[in-house]
Amino acid sequence: MGLGVLSLLAAAGLKQPVVCVIDDAHQLDRESLEVLAFVARRLQAESAVLLFSARDDDSFDLITAGIPSHRLRGLDSLSAVQLLRESTTGAFDPYLATQIAEQTGGNPLAMVDLAHEFTIQQLTDASLVEQPFPIGRRLELHYIRELRAQPMSVQKWLLLAAAEPTGSTDLIEGAARHLGLDADGAGAVEGSGFVRVDRRAVRFRHPLVRSAVYGAFPAAERRGVHDALARSAAERGLWDVEAQHSAAAATGTDDGVAARLEAAADRAATRGGLSSRANLLARAAELTSTAGVRSDRRIAAAESAAGAGAAQFAISLLDELEDDALDGIGRGRAVSLRAMLAVFLGDPGGVLRSSADLLAAADAFHGLAPGLEQRTLIRAFEFALTTEWMMQDVSLEELGQRLHEGAKVQEGPLAIALRALSAHILLPYDQAVPLMRAAVEMLQAADDAALLELGVFGVALTMGLWDERACAELLERTARIARDNGSLRMLDTALWVLSILELVRGNPTAAGRYIEQVRELRRAIGYAAEQVVNASYLAWVGAPRAQVEAIAEAIIGTGFGGAWTIAMTGLSVRDVAEGHYVDGYARLKPMVERPFLQVTYQQWPDYVEAAMRSGHAEVAAVAARQLRHHAEVSGTPWIRGLADRSDALLATDPVAEALFLSAIAWLEQSTAIGDLGRAHLLYGEWLRRMKRRRDAREQLRTALSIFEDAGAPAFAARARSELAATGEQSPRTEVSGVASLTPREATIASMAAAGNTNQEISSTLFISTNTVDYHLRKVFRKLGVSSRRQLADTLGPGAS
Repeated sequence: MGLGVLSLLAAAGLKQPVVCVIDDAHQLDRESLEVLAFVARRLQAESAVLLFSARDDDSFDLITAGIPSHRLRGLDSLSAVQLLRESTTGAFDPYLATQIAEQTGGNPLAMVDLAHEFTIQQLTDASLVEQPFPIGRRLELHYIRELRAQPMSVQKWLLLAAAEPTGSTDLIEGAARHLGLDADGAGAVEGSGFVRVDRRAVRFRHPLVRSAVYGAFPAAERRGVHDALARSAAERGLWDVEAQHSAAAATGTDDGVAARLEAAADRAATRGGLSSRANLLARAAELTSTAGVRSDRRIAAAESAAGAGAAQFAISLLDELEDDALDGIGRGRAVSLRAMLAVFLGDPGGVLRSSADLLAAADAFHGLAPGLEQRTLIRAFEFALTTEWMMQDVSLEELGQRLHEGAKVQEGPLAIALRALSAHILLPYDQAVPLMRAAVEMLQAADDAALLELGVFGVALTMGLWDERACAELLERTARIARDNGSLRMLDTALWVLSILELVRGNPTAAGRYIEQVRELRRAIGYAAEQVVNASYLAWVGAPRAQVEAIAEAIIGTGFGGAWTIAMTGLSVRDVAEGHYVDGYARLKPMVERPFLQVTYQQWPDYVEAAMRSGHAEVAAVAARQLRHHAEVSGTPWIRGLADRSDALLATDPVAEALFLSAIAWLEQSTAIGDLGRAHLLYGEWLRRMKRRRDAREQLRTALSIFEDAGAPAFAARARSELAATGEQSPRTEVSGVASLTPREATIASMAAAGNTNQEISSTLFISTNTVDYHLRKVFRKLGVSSRRQLADTLGPGAS
């Protein structure tokens, strides 16, 4: 919906600049405000501006986070004097004006209304007593006095208008007939000066007036008006509107209305209205008489709120749960959701306990909801990847055993997944691989809905199998499905993990594109940046070591142990690239000696190189043997190439060359472009030591080209230095062409080169097609191309 409104404004802006002023925005319904806030955060190249005004309101600030704001203050004394002089007749004492400005906080509306309502003498008298001027409730009373001067029929008609948030004239007139009001009441009401009436809608002259009118009547009369509106809505088949007005008309509990609200909530969900669903279910819970059903609806509301990214709203709903009314399933859902929200919000204590909490939730589901139990166990494993060695209240082995037991609960895709994950933790590699491969094949065959529900645990299995191609395909598909379904929390996770995968494949440029997508998504939903900074990316692209280390230490405090490991791994790769082998070995050694599933597997190739080059040949040989064993069992091109490359570092000269050539051949069949470049680099270095300079230059040129395209400056510098040692000077590439593109430009360029249309790029990055076109024009200019075909040729086959 947000993208649709953005596209609409972009199209309108093609004819002439568009300014949208949203006054009293705090009174908008939550979902409309979320859509407009989304649009405001995405405006860039469009000829459009959104300007909101609102009272101080915490929920408004939360929804509009990330939008530049200016907090208005009251008028200063000079401006207050000028305004009051223009709003009254007769001489006006400037001192009195300053007193009024001070008492009203400089509120222009309050001052104008006061000037119209009271004489100068009355205002002067008011300034001499220790009572505030009529502002806030007093100002509302002022409007109420105006209301009471109207005939009762007009007052009742105005109450109808105030009770119907859309202002639908048709709906209000229908309700007026139910209350026995005049059919032509709209004309008389408009003459009151409170509202403007047209064929479609009734609009109050100011939201404060609407609030005053609605608050001027006792609750019983307001309920009667909502009942009339509900009947009017029912006559028109507006069942969602009927349910909401019936809810407002209800006293105490009303299970029939609650059921209709729940149905309306489900219809909202089919339209992608997760926020609306949460709000409707929350109200349905309030109207529900049975404690157990009330709790179920409140939990469902919290789950919808969490899915929409409204984490604080979800937590507030969970806080309202009645513990003694929860059954085992309800307790499990509540515990599970709190754990997921803790990770989403970065709550350190909740992050560290997340896996243990989810195991407790799974225990609550045991014997009651086998599907929920198994899904929760899978989530417990995923959160273990988040915390890694920092995980509290449960060990990795205990988790593996619980997953193994959970697989026996019922057969199906979830059981296949649990058997694979428990095998990954508990069994020797050669015994675990068949189960892991079966689970990956199950994920690949799953339909979109099932894949989205299963989550991203497949990353651990595919990386454990050294199948980087399947890993990327599953993650990219998950991201697409999550985007299409509005599951922003899952999309956030998939994109962030994709950025890590690209670093493992040695392609910082591609990783940067995914990081930019994470940031775009986070900005779109009101966060300043990604949830956790990808410090490994910073290490790869040359950020100061002290900065990366400081970020890594800060990550420790959040409980995201996995992100810390990723940061340290990135620094160790840079140590190896820059020839700081002693440092790299020291950084990798404690992590390798504290193994964590596939995470440690990916560290072995760097560990072999760092250990061998720092005088720890025996340690390097042990790691190389582990790689070779994995290569024999898994057999993917990636691990075969890495095993050959690592063995080549330990081999004697005649054997080394054959291993280097074999490594290059295997890695050319993989998608790990960085590892291919490193194989060419190591082979080139070996050839130079063998005094075969011409052959060395060929390998080193290839390596340099790969590293420059992949955006790996440390390895590029090493290749350039080795080329210089052969007698060939390779000047540092100027920042131009592809290297001159900003992260956003690079992301858009790569997607365009891969064949995505502007509309598809727009939907992926949560920006308008105008913004896509704007950045593509800049890309074409920087790269000197004039078509997407030329763009694809320039960026090369690895662009997407």
